[in-house]
Amino acid sequence: MIPFNKPYLSGNETKYIANAVKSGKISGNGIYTQKCHQFFQKKYGFNKCLLTTSCTDALEMAAILINIQAGDEVIVPAFTFVSTANAFVLRGAKIVFVDSKNNEPCFDEDKIEALITPKTKAIIPVHYAGIACNMGKIMDIAYRHNLFVIEDAAQAIDSFYTDKNGTQKRLGSIGHLATFSFHETKNITSGEGGMLVINDKQFEKRAEIIWEKGTNRSAYFKGEVNKYEWVDIGSSFLPSELIAAYLYAQLENIEKIQTKRKNSWDIYYKKLSALADKKRIQLPTIPKYASNNAHLFYIICNTSNEREKLIEFLKNNQIQSVFHYQTLANSFYYSNEKKNEVFANADKYSDCLLRLPLFYELKAKEVNSICDKIIEFYSK
Repeated sequence: MIPFNKPYLSGNETKYIANAVKSGKISGNGIYTQKCHQFFQKKYGFNKCLLTTSCTDALEMAAILINIQAGDEVIVPAFTFVSTANAFVLRGAKIVFVDSKNNEPCFDEDKIEALITPKTKAIIPVHYAGIACNMGKIMDIAYRHNLFVIEDAAQAIDSFYTDKNGTQKRLGSIGHLATFSFHETKNITSGEGGMLVINDKQFEKRAEIIWEKGTNRSAYFKGEVNKYEWVDIGSSFLPSELIAAYLYAQLENIEKIQTKRKNSWDIYYKKLSALADKKRIQLPTIPKYASNNAHLFYIICNTSNEREKLIEFLKNNQIQSVFHYQTLANSFYYSNEKKNEVFANADKYSDCLLRLPLFYELKAKEVNSICDKIIEFYSK
């Protein structure tokens, strides 16, 4: 069976974990946590980074930082993972969903402004498959309406947005805050794990307090205060050094990982283009303002029934393929809130999008074989 995903191992993960254990400090914010922070700040130009135990935790920190209160409204894609919305629901916010675009799963920026009310506090763009939302449009809307922007960049490590002047900007560096995931399905992984990026300096000090369970412990260890105490709300968002050590071994190999994944992505795209030309399937769309980090490769079938049959066909041929999110606006949890809303494009992706195997160890001949089986399926 060719699995859908297989986490990459550099060989240094266990070595660095052992080093962390020998250092005598494994509770977090030690040597490897700092190495990871410095890597992201130096390579990607992020203002300030804080590792978290998950992207979900990073989103929950962001919700606290912008002081989400009961009754606030937050604009979120209808097609996304539940954490994107749940982090703000936990603080009492009302979620306002935006449909996807017709040609790509990212939300439709042109539909945002009509949803803004006096209660709106934030916009949460999700860079699906590592493909940038139109951040120029989003930031313009946010500035005009005095809203916060929190980039859900869970899948967007090493991706760019190019503005109208041709300037490339790293995803995660544009919004007031941004969040990343290092779950085992991501390009760079620590099993579980995430990161909060603080681009707006007004949030820097408070972010460290929230990160440290609501205490000024970080300031104490920097010598900024003579004792640490409870000064704000917070939680246990800080990951252990074992997670950070594993992550750092991955970060050292990011260029190699990305090159290999992009090669596999390109084979899929080229070999399946003939089917797309015949309108048998739809392939990923990458706007001119976006780059491709090869987080995942998906096809869009014409119907949900067709997708089910293709999943079964591939499974019978020892290939694991999987669908993705269900439209959050159609969920059981949201059912009491829904008021005759239609999210036709999000529903299309929920019903018809199929993700194909993509991981570092996937061989070119295996990618070609998967494509051959998909072509065979559609030839019948």
